Parts: sequence; structure tokens; C-alpha cells
Amino acid sequence: MKTVHLIVVGKNKEKAYLQLEEDYLKRLKSFNLKIHEVKSHEEKLELEADEVLKKLSTLKKGGTLPFFLLTERGKAYDSKKFSEFLDKTFSHQGDFALIIGGASGHGPELYEKTHGELSLSQLTFPHKMARLILIEQIYRAETIIQGHPYNK
Repeated sequence: MKTVHLIVVGKNKEKAYLQLEEDYLKRLKSFNLKIHEVKSHEEKLELEADEVLKKLSTLKKGGTLPFFLLTERGKAYDSKKFSEFLDKTFSHQGDFALIIGGASGHGPELYEKTHGELSLSQLTFPHKMARLILIEQIYRAETIIQGHPYNK
């Protein structure tokens, strides 16, 4: 089964958000979504980038997974186009990762190695909310791909 790894800098400790995330994770049927939290280093971007790169290397033995950064200047998709992006990425890359950085963004090394940048919106969201929105959109993308009426 294909897997999207969501790597997030920092921990989400809010029960309400975690319950909503769990609900969407249970609904996913055609691929896995695995969430990995890595340590925040209080906006020290190089250290946070190192944490992300270490996690990526443990997820794919002998290399790193292709990954996309969530940034404010990344490519924005509507839900249908995002589902096409996921489907196409699975077809061309296999498993891959989406990365939500810390409060100050991503370290330069991640920008050098990324396969691209995505944006959820031109609006700025708290990280726990961005994480939940992304998880919901991944579930929505699955329903679009399957022709399920959830997206209507």
C-alpha cells in the first residue's frame, strides 16, 4: 500500500485536534498516511532541518524519500488538483513525504533538496490547524480519486 509520510516539526498535544486527525486517518482506505513528529529547536532552522532529514533517511533505507515542503509561497491547488497531484506523485515517486516546518519555516538544506513546495492557502494558520487541514485534504483527495461523494 502506498504511503504519504507527514513530517511535522513540533508536537501536537491538543486532544481535540488529535481526535479529529484520528477520525480522518481511520477513514483512509487506499493509502497510508503516517504522521511523524520531530523535535522543534525553537526556530533554529538548521537543527530542525537536520531532524527532518534524519527522519527521512530512517523512512527509506539507503536513501531519502522524495519530499515536498509546505510553505506560504508554494503552489496552491484546489481540492481536485491536489488529488491529481497526489495520484501523479504516487505514480511517479511511490511513497513520499510532506513536511510542515516550525514557526520560522524550513532550513536552507531542505529547500535545496525538496521536490517542490505546496501551499494550503495564502492565509497563515497555526501549525496544529495546518496539520489538520492537510490531513483532511488528503482524505478528501482519496475520496475524489475514488469518486466518493464526500467532496460534493
